[in-house]
Amino acid sequence: MSSERSILHMDLDTFFVSVERLLDSRLNNRPVLIGGTSDRGVVASCSYEARKFGVHSAMPMHMARKLCPEAVVIKGNSYNYLKYSDLVSEMVREAVPLFEKTSIDEFYCDLTGLDRFFGCYQFAGELRQKIGKEIGLPISFGLSSSKTVSKVATGEAKPNNQIRIETGTEKPFLAPLSIRKIPMVGEKTHQLLVNLGIQKIHTLQEMPLDVMSKALGENGASIWKKANAIDPSPVVPFQERKSISTERTFDQDTIDVHKLRGLLIAMTENLAFQLRKGEKLTSCVTVKLRYSDFQTETMQCRIPYTSADHILIPKILELFEKLYSRRVLIRLIGVRFSHLVSGGYQINLFDDNEEQISLYTAMDDMRKKFGDRAVMKAAGIDARSIGRGENPFDGGPPVLLANRRQ
Repeated sequence: MSSERSILHMDLDTFFVSVERLLDSRLNNRPVLIGGTSDRGVVASCSYEARKFGVHSAMPMHMARKLCPEAVVIKGNSYNYLKYSDLVSEMVREAVPLFEKTSIDEFYCDLTGLDRFFGCYQFAGELRQKIGKEIGLPISFGLSSSKTVSKVATGEAKPNNQIRIETGTEKPFLAPLSIRKIPMVGEKTHQLLVNLGIQKIHTLQEMPLDVMSKALGENGASIWKKANAIDPSPVVPFQERKSISTERTFDQDTIDVHKLRGLLIAMTENLAFQLRKGEKLTSCVTVKLRYSDFQTETMQCRIPYTSADHILIPKILELFEKLYSRRVLIRLIGVRFSHLVSGGYQINLFDDNEEQISLYTAMDDMRKKFGDRAVMKAAGIDARSIGRGENPFDGGPPVLLANRRQ
């Protein structure tokens, strides 16, 4: 029996497009764009037929339409995507001893030891066929001794196919591929490596580790190890976080509606940032009120999956207006996001435009560098003085105030 690990990586092919085609067969074999339908929208997913024209995800919709004017443009339905993601997750859960769900359409499975009973490659192939037959979605996989090599192999297997990289052949498999294929090598890192004369993985494999470390620091060492198929990282058991919340108990009970709204804005904004930082989306928002007589009331509603301030804040304020009907002193106020799901998109690409995406990216970068309160809505600043408790934005003064259109 081999002591080598057997790590399976599975990825649903053009997941959003595949779900839409499952629901409407007229989309089969046609170029399809899913995302914001206005010219200022962004492509969330596109079919292989559209990719032939140079279209890719995260591209501005107006550019995608110019490249592929014959494409069918669909806004998308996050509820449907979550439904089918859950169906696949449950099938994987029932079949394998250990799996990790890294996004709405991507899975790692640890099949180590299954060769004692039957071949891991045969087992993985049968699981892929079962998903395709019973759910109707195309899925590809790569199987190797590490997460990095398996993920790269999946990319090479697509569309709707499978690859096994035998132990000992990992480096030769990676060698001729572009450095862009290495997981976590983004656009900026790719360009930096190209500027250093590194375009293929085999060049990285031949470089000394200390040279990469000097050039890119810890990130350089990590990239070098991945290029050399060195990746002992384990498959992390899948446990979906169900909710995220925060509350504020006031030093003195208050009826100041203006400050209460400001506090709700600040709390919602902070929780939305926490979602984006953890690559999570929510589909259920809740407002909680506790009055001076300790009577507690909550109100919640379902929404399309999102982590965007400009969608969440108006919904929270709307719930507050409906919930706060007694007009008596309030002791505690809280906000909760639930029905969370992991996703590869930090914001709602179906509704947001280029300007909003750039704004969130810039703001979140500042928060990561200077702290959660580095950027706040001006409406949430005065609210800091009216209470105490589990407040995620207590602390020093904000670095920058940001007034943004909701």
